[in-house]
Amino acid sequence: CGVPAIHPKLSGLSRIINGEDAVPSSWPWQVSLQTGSGLHFCGGSLISQHWVVTAAHCRVRKGHRVVAGVSDHGSDDEAVQVLRIEEVFEHPLWDRAADTNDIALLKLATPALLSTTVSPVCLPSGNASFPAGSICATTGWGRTQYNCECPCRAFSKGDSFWFWSKSQKHKLQGDSGGPLVCQKDGAWTLVGIVSWGSSQCNPFSPGVYARVTKFIPWLLEVLEAN
Repeated sequence: CGVPAIHPKLSGLSRIINGEDAVPSSWPWQVSLQTGSGLHFCGGSLISQHWVVTAAHCRVRKGHRVVAGVSDHGSDDEAVQVLRIEEVFEHPLWDRAADTNDIALLKLATPALLSTTVSPVCLPSGNASFPAGSICATTGWGRTQYNCECPCRAFSKGDSFWFWSKSQKHKLQGDSGGPLVCQKDGAWTLVGIVSWGSSQCNPFSPGVYARVTKFIPWLLEVLEAN
């Protein structure tokens, strides 16, 4: 897990707002969650052939589709996999009003075919730490039109990471549910899930990611029971 066959390229000044295109297929766990008509509405992360992690607030339903192996929604040349959803498991303590416990698991009805363009990200252990200076990235197909010059600051709060940063963009429409990954022990590990924030990158409003380490016991419980 967490080792792309096609290596991503990160510049030290890359941003989501005023950011950069990813090397195609270099984030092979990134999936697109789409309506039955093919409209992208959220991102997600493949953690195995059978399971995807996303945000509970995406409100994924069985009639939606998981599309793996896609980099450019405008391209017809990619060997994408359109996968049906067998079951949706939203965190039982997800609070829509408070935006807490914003995580969901999707069990695929048919397993993803692992390849150079489709492979899982690593899950962290429940006690894993990611010190300052870690190399991290967030990916997705969210909007990119707002400018952001936010003071660089980050801290943990409850079940979330909160970011004020020049290199981390607040959640924009389309990015929700997607991954925040950091390099650890030679592999990319899922650290956060895009949850919520200012769609205009208000410097007084943080970008918030669900903290995956907090939810490892619940994730393992669901995986083992299903």
